[in-house]
Amino acid sequence: MSNLKSDDDDDYKFLRIIDAMASINQKVNLIGVITEIGISKQSRGTDCCCTIKIVDESNANSGISVNFFAENFEKLPHVESAGDIIQLVRVVMKSHRSGVNVLFDKKFSSFAIYGGREGSKFAPYQVSPKFHGRDRDKKFIAGLRKWTVSHRPETASSDSLSLKDIKQGNQSTLICKVLHVCEVKDGEWMLFVWDGTDAPPVNIHTKLDEEFDNPLPLELESIPLSRNVLCKFPTVGTVLRMTNGNCNEKLGLHLLKPGKWVQFKNINFEVRYGLWCGILLSKSKFCFLPDDDDHVIHCRRTYEERAESKWDRKPFTCLPWPSKVTDTDHQDVPFVTLMDVLTYPEVIAKFRCVVRVVATLPGHPRDFKAPCGTYRIRLTLEDPTARIHAYIYAEDGVKFFEGYPSIDTMIKKHNALLGVEETDDADSDEKPRNPPWVECCLCSYNIDETDVWGSIRYRIFDTTLVG
Repeated sequence: MSNLKSDDDDDYKFLRIIDAMASINQKVNLIGVITEIGISKQSRGTDCCCTIKIVDESNANSGISVNFFAENFEKLPHVESAGDIIQLVRVVMKSHRSGVNVLFDKKFSSFAIYGGREGSKFAPYQVSPKFHGRDRDKKFIAGLRKWTVSHRPETASSDSLSLKDIKQGNQSTLICKVLHVCEVKDGEWMLFVWDGTDAPPVNIHTKLDEEFDNPLPLELESIPLSRNVLCKFPTVGTVLRMTNGNCNEKLGLHLLKPGKWVQFKNINFEVRYGLWCGILLSKSKFCFLPDDDDHVIHCRRTYEERAESKWDRKPFTCLPWPSKVTDTDHQDVPFVTLMDVLTYPEVIAKFRCVVRVVATLPGHPRDFKAPCGTYRIRLTLEDPTARIHAYIYAEDGVKFFEGYPSIDTMIKKHNALLGVEETDDADSDEKPRNPPWVECCLCSYNIDETDVWGSIRYRIFDTTLVG
């Protein structure tokens, strides 16, 4: 592989990247290892475009970017893993202020993508319409595969974050697994990603008395995911929603395959309705990581240790134990996550969870009882894995509030439960809330025998608000 040039006709020479960079405005043939892929997007015209970065032995560190244009997303390169090999025929070397790059012109350029590991087949898993392979390609592919064994390009960045470390405002690198991809609006797609850790809890900025007219959503997607989809998700760790930051720009997110580990670069994080959301930008990039990548192995091992533990399903940020704001009657029962609750295989069941109460309906304790004196309240509960509604009714309310305390006592307990700051300020309702982690017992039941799973509800029982 020390010399990529073929001794055959001039129309069939592979140039090394370092040599091609001196061939400005000329058509060249290249073969290289893929290290990074840009997010596919609609160009300013009618084409779709994306950028990938490749390296070879002549330029193993910085590599070179290749800009692709095609009539639709499906004709762009669909790279299965970082480290795969791409063959580029009749591409044009271009010089810009940012440096030299490669232009794939859909009129005359072609490509083929091959698995990058030794022992992989020599047949490409994707080719463009104009590509014509030749037997002599095999020796170059084999050479690159052999080179990558001892010079495997760096894929996962050492500065990447896990979900437990995310913050608003800073562009970041995230390594995660794509669990699901769905279209939430016409042409707008959402990714559901996970790494086994818990995203940090955030302050709640909604007013308590607005819960009736503007309730906190249980999820960011307009149509909730089906139970069948949820049952495929891990039950420990945050499932982050990730979407396009520019609603006017069409991205090819639907091309990302569920089940793949991915490193995303240049992404932002926002809090929407108290829920974390990943934001993909025009300059965001990604690369698929192999299953034996060190970061991937670490994520999987950490998750497996946590999932197998009897007591480690509590949120990271409540360790070693939740607050004493509430108490339950079943201290010997291990905690489960709200995703465990949502995906439990039986309709009627009981659980013990660690949650935050982010909203109540009604929003003021004076309205917690019906005119007949019966408690009836809806709580919005969250943990790192999900949000649900849970109800307190009748005798469960008597247990929860320790009888029928005065309104002042109820307000004090309510404020402690929802993280409302005790203050004499008249505008205290305007301040953000930071609900504590509390434990509770939940019972699931259904209200419609003709739609058992679709009519599941949850109520709180054997739980006391100590305050």
